[in-house]
Amino acid sequence: MKKICFVRILFLFPVIVFLIAGCNAPKSALNKFDASFQNGALGSTDFSKAVQLAQSKQSKSKNPKKEDLLWSMQLGVIERMNKNYGLSNEYFDKSEEMLNYFDYQNKTIDSAAAIVTNENIVPYVGEEYDGIMINTYKALNFMALGNNELARVEFNRALERQRRAAANFASEIAKLKKEIEKEDAKENSTTQKNVDNPEIQELLKNRYSSLFDFKAYPDFVNPFTNYIAGIFFNLVGDYSKATQLLKEAYGMVSDNDYIARDFALTEEILDGKNELKNMVWVIFENGMGPVKEELRIDIPLFVETKKVKYVGIALPKLTFREEAFPYLDIEAEGKSYKTLQAANMDRVIQTEFEKDFKGILTRAIISATSKAVAQYALSKQGDSGANAVSFLVAAYSFATTAADVRIWTTLPKDFQAARLNIPENRLIKINPPGGQSFQIEIPPCNNALVYVKIPFRQAKPVYDIITF
Repeated sequence: MKKICFVRILFLFPVIVFLIAGCNAPKSALNKFDASFQNGALGSTDFSKAVQLAQSKQSKSKNPKKEDLLWSMQLGVIERMNKNYGLSNEYFDKSEEMLNYFDYQNKTIDSAAAIVTNENIVPYVGEEYDGIMINTYKALNFMALGNNELARVEFNRALERQRRAAANFASEIAKLKKEIEKEDAKENSTTQKNVDNPEIQELLKNRYSSLFDFKAYPDFVNPFTNYIAGIFFNLVGDYSKATQLLKEAYGMVSDNDYIARDFALTEEILDGKNELKNMVWVIFENGMGPVKEELRIDIPLFVETKKVKYVGIALPKLTFREEAFPYLDIEAEGKSYKTLQAANMDRVIQTEFEKDFKGILTRAIISATSKAVAQYALSKQGDSGANAVSFLVAAYSFATTAADVRIWTTLPKDFQAARLNIPENRLIKINPPGGQSFQIEIPPCNNALVYVKIPFRQAKPVYDIITF
């Protein structure tokens, strides 16, 4: 009888592995999408394959599921690059609706399902910087469409998201604490002990040596949003609001002389000593932001591990990608102006990742502990059937140990800026160092903003000219 049971288990094993093998399907889909996006960004700027892939991954459900939010944000960026600003905002509108849905749900995840498998089984609910960039991009789209009233609304929403972010994070910490308390309330639970295990902390220190080796921005604040909003409010005559925003941006990026001069100019305008006229800002959206890679670690747990066949966790690790160019050289009437960094998106994302990491680690340990306890309970029984099931649980544990590597991959590595007077011939030449130069003519206007996006060195530059 036991032999028959064992044979049945072996027969079912491939089926079970097949069913759970898709637990990190998002990683594969993101890799395919990124390849299509980068191919599309070359000379022809044909993003049709990337669009089709992203659209195929979206569910038709009334409420957002799986990676609906993620793919909607990716599509918003692509249509922005296609200069389909209205369609881009439709995708960003959907993205914002999903974020609001998850906020209303208090970002509740199915903890039980995540524990028995991994966090990829729950919907991608977005990061704070996702929401801030959604509203920032919507504002830029409305600026390109000439709708400054709606651009104002979106900038205000982005800034409000930044103000609410710290409170949202405090709520997440409170939920995590309750989750640990719930696990510790179970009989023989060792969750908190495992989370605080110094051996695990030492392992992480060795494997994550650069996790916190960066200079963080203030909590959940994106300097680019403050800076570009400051420019916008300047251009529409709201100098008081512009002054505050530019002051905040300069406080975070004090080595950017253009931001310093924008702040000083706006104060002069408020004092009636100057005016905003005949200026052009060049904004450079440079390179590609980080992706997440999976890092597997075998860990010590406070269970009788000699009888546990597999105990491991999988954690996401940020991997940083290349800039397109270190700067853009802007040539106008024989003079040269180099763009300077206005915000480092790597740092923005690192700042939030560092704050999220304790929760990520804790949930991974809770999941690993639960699976290890199940293995140990079966192995203690000692008969061949229990041992066979214990082996199957170990295989299941290994197969379902997967990190959540979902991340908005079409964000840039950094944002740069320069400001100069509009030349008399209204021509500026953009010279990427070592890249192909291109010329832009500024149409008749009082002031202008030129927005350039180059995701990687070989990509064809995409630019907008927004006039005021």
